[in-house]
Amino acid sequence: MQTSARNHLQGKVHAVHDGAVNTEVVLDLGEGQHLVAIVTKDSAHRLGLAAGKSAWALVKASWPILVKGAAPATSARNTLCGTVKAITTGAVNTEVVLSLKGGAELVVMITTGSEKTLGLKVGDAACALIKATHVILGVD
Repeated sequence: MQTSARNHLQGKVHAVHDGAVNTEVVLDLGEGQHLVAIVTKDSAHRLGLAAGKSAWALVKASWPILVKGAAPATSARNTLCGTVKAITTGAVNTEVVLSLKGGAELVVMITTGSEKTLGLKVGDAACALIKATHVILGVD
């Protein structure tokens, strides 16, 4: 699968909770990490999402909020923590690559001003906060 989204995380559907309009899907990424997605009920049924099914989570690099160190209490449903693997600084934006448990990587795009404010360095602990509505699901 090729997409313009920088982040493709593979997992297995852990749980599906249907609402009147939307469905909450919990994806098990392994290593004790879960990612929650909110999709329309129609989309969940069209994709055949059910416990045990393999699925992809797509997250654009500009959607997560990056936090240096441990994640604070937040309303974002998803917190993926890891270690800063790489930083590419540009004039306006900075690309940060987080190494997650199990070897997966998550790319987060922040402003260069935010990079300076956070004082990020390779090897730092950091977390990405991702709203459940900012997760796109796909299946093969």
